[in-house]
Amino acid sequence: MKKKRICVVGGVAGGASCAARARRLDENAEIIIFEKGPFVSFANCGLPYYVGDVIRREEHLLVATPEMFRQRFNIEVRLHSEVVGIDRDGRRISVRDHQTGREYEETYDALVLSPGSSPVRPPIEGVDLPGVFFLRTIPDSRAIRNLIEERDAGSAVIIGGGYIGLEMAENLVRRGLRVTVVEMQHQLMPACDPEMVLPLHEVLVQKGVDVRLGAHVERIEEAASGGMTVRLRSGEGISASLVIVAVGVRPEVQLAREAGLHLGPLGGIRVNDRMQTSDPAIYAVGDAVEVVHVVTGRQTLLALAGPANRQGRIAADVICGRDARFRGVQGTAVVGLFDYALAMTGPSEKILKSLGLWDEPYGCEKIYLHPGHHASYYPGAETITMKLIFSKKDGRILGLQAVGKKGAVRRTDVIAMALQKGGTVFDLEEAELCYAPQFGSAKDPVNLAGMIAANVVRGDVDIVHAENMDRPPENVVVLDVREPFEFRRGHIPGAVHIPLGVLRQRMGELPKDREIWAYCYVGQRSYVAARALRQHGFQAKNLSGGYRSYEMWRRAVQDGPSAPA
Repeated sequence: MKKKRICVVGGVAGGASCAARARRLDENAEIIIFEKGPFVSFANCGLPYYVGDVIRREEHLLVATPEMFRQRFNIEVRLHSEVVGIDRDGRRISVRDHQTGREYEETYDALVLSPGSSPVRPPIEGVDLPGVFFLRTIPDSRAIRNLIEERDAGSAVIIGGGYIGLEMAENLVRRGLRVTVVEMQHQLMPACDPEMVLPLHEVLVQKGVDVRLGAHVERIEEAASGGMTVRLRSGEGISASLVIVAVGVRPEVQLAREAGLHLGPLGGIRVNDRMQTSDPAIYAVGDAVEVVHVVTGRQTLLALAGPANRQGRIAADVICGRDARFRGVQGTAVVGLFDYALAMTGPSEKILKSLGLWDEPYGCEKIYLHPGHHASYYPGAETITMKLIFSKKDGRILGLQAVGKKGAVRRTDVIAMALQKGGTVFDLEEAELCYAPQFGSAKDPVNLAGMIAANVVRGDVDIVHAENMDRPPENVVVLDVREPFEFRRGHIPGAVHIPLGVLRQRMGELPKDREIWAYCYVGQRSYVAARALRQHGFQAKNLSGGYRSYEMWRRAVQDGPSAPA
């Protein structure tokens, strides 16, 4: 039987996993990886931490080497070898060896494209100056480290407040630099909901980072005294020893485009659920492909290592004769910033509303909660702020964002798995999870999220949200059921104060012909109040997440993010 020849263009996550999986399925296949750079498989998610000296040695970033591929898998890796053309009719690729300058051709039975993505280069004058960096490869991180050490750099400007921007901010602060983050949107992590990002903004400010939101960079200039000046549209100049540009990535599709392969509406390579392109002998995986989002049903680009690895495995399975299918993505991700982590799965409220999906077809609702990451009586409990999005029609889980110092990632992973399986808030109610006081609670935050949301779906309680409290209708009475000392420390303007402990005795002070919007600190006591009021004939609703969520919304949206008091 003729040996199958599998050529893989690009390594890192998608291409490397595809090649290794193909070998495990077919011992006789000839497998070649072509990588235009100096490394076949490296941990690009670790690059900011190499800059920050958390990862001390460059070789620790190498996931696999050509020698390992040859010895363990009998796979040939050709570094510095760029595939520059595809002859689809002849099933041949043209390869340029950047070390020798030689160009040659290779044939293939199956071709896998894993070209990845490249940093977006915004139209900013001076973006190509020495000292301006885009962090994507090991040589990029090496160059940043060298500049910091050689120039004894004292300050940095980071353009962009997404994943890479925040991780670089943390690591440059760790190196002792004064850091300014410039983000043109009015929040960090723009794909997330602003109130959920607020804790990250506040910890940056606590660490001395100058955060500029809604700020546009006009140009970058070389300063006469050395270093650079980042000039904003306002005319202000920010001095810096170095500049990091981290405004996003775009799929690398030039090779696919020149080969006549179909591209999707977002500019990525179009593939089916078998990871095949418009040419069934050519597959594509990783950052360069458009895939279906399992919640929204829309095409999306998702530059994450986990999906890229799974796509590589799917492509290898199909090449080797298996009927494998890629189910799509849901965007499960996390960003760490100093002591905090913001984790998410599924789309945010912002995204669902921008796609026109919030009201129909899903009939979305959201709830907030602020549980401890383990039992409150055990020392060291930290608060997790959670926002669960679900369908009010049937309780289907649609998305989650969770932020806190401890425990946010674990709960997000659990709910991500429930979302993947089409789970509902009722499933979260019943989830049986590990419990010991140092690890969780008998009612885990996952259970609590399910219980609160299930109460809404069942109609046990009607809820309102922080944005509703800004200007409540005239027929609404806002009721604060906290203790007097809590009310004195701060309350929603115009609120009537009746502590929960005396509410039953003082219900006569409240009108039955107007809605009562009750709140406490996190929403638990006011839920009890709302249930009691409803059973006594009042039109009562509960503020989801309580005064704590109101304060987060006010600081993030109404007043704009600021340093914590």
